[in-house]
Amino acid sequence: MANHNHRHIHILSKENKDTGFGTNAADSYGGRFLNKDGTMNMRRDGISIFRKISIFHRMLTIPLWRFIAVILLFYFVINLAFAGVYMAIGVEQLEGIKSAGTWQNFKQVFYFSTQTFTTVGYGRVSPVGDAANVISSIEALTGFLSFAIATGLIYGRFARPKPYLKFSENALISPFGDKTALMFRLASYKDNHNLTDVDVLINLGMLVAENGNKPEYKFYRIELERSKIESLVMNWTIVHPIDEKSPLFGLNAEDMKTADVELYVLIRGFDEVFSSVVQQRTSYIYSEILHNRKFTPMYRESEDGKTSILEMDKLDDHVEVKK
Repeated sequence: MANHNHRHIHILSKENKDTGFGTNAADSYGGRFLNKDGTMNMRRDGISIFRKISIFHRMLTIPLWRFIAVILLFYFVINLAFAGVYMAIGVEQLEGIKSAGTWQNFKQVFYFSTQTFTTVGYGRVSPVGDAANVISSIEALTGFLSFAIATGLIYGRFARPKPYLKFSENALISPFGDKTALMFRLASYKDNHNLTDVDVLINLGMLVAENGNKPEYKFYRIELERSKIESLVMNWTIVHPIDEKSPLFGLNAEDMKTADVELYVLIRGFDEVFSSVVQQRTSYIYSEILHNRKFTPMYRESEDGKTSILEMDKLDDHVEVKK
């Protein structure tokens, strides 16, 4: 960026040192600070994987399809393992096995393992030797514990409060009165799941070079046209007027790229369904901030004129501003 932009930022925009990101040189960071889904783009090294990863938390937060895949994979693998143990001690330890070759024996043992693991126990195959009885008792206990853990995870996923918010893919630099403004919009995508007392907090991070020194990341709390609404029923377009007090004042698209601009968004609101406060984060980097664009309306009335319809598929729709 040009030097006058640096001076302008220092004089009229107050630096926010409470973001938790710290102030470091440009080569101290890689990529964006915050991922689009709100997770931190941070990796921890120098500690064992068993200490830094919480399996329970991971299972609560991974996508639903991956959660189901992990449960099914665990069930399949652990039964394969127990079936292998039964085969190793000998199928003669199990009564009811119809001997018909190694592969057929393994299939019967595998199905016996699934019945023991789930405590179904159909009864045709049963353990008769001491080794088989010990292994089957251990497997039954493992099954009880596994299903207890799986039940807790499933309950935790369904009972965990979520904001159910969807953000526009891009933030726009659009006309706003007699000046311009940075804006993006969001909406709740669940029926009958509206948030109340909704607050938004936005910080802007950018590279700033002072007095000829190496550029450092600095963060600024940016002012909004409206930072709180009573109820999020329709979509909400959040607007930051770009005036003399804005750190974006006088910056074009190339300046934002040079400064590695990133917008950090935090939304908090009260969820009446779970009777608790929920929050969601996202971010916009310079390449996701489009200039001379404006959003198009995303709601309409029903044909009978009695209902307002929020068209979620139009959340990202925008058009070029005609000069």
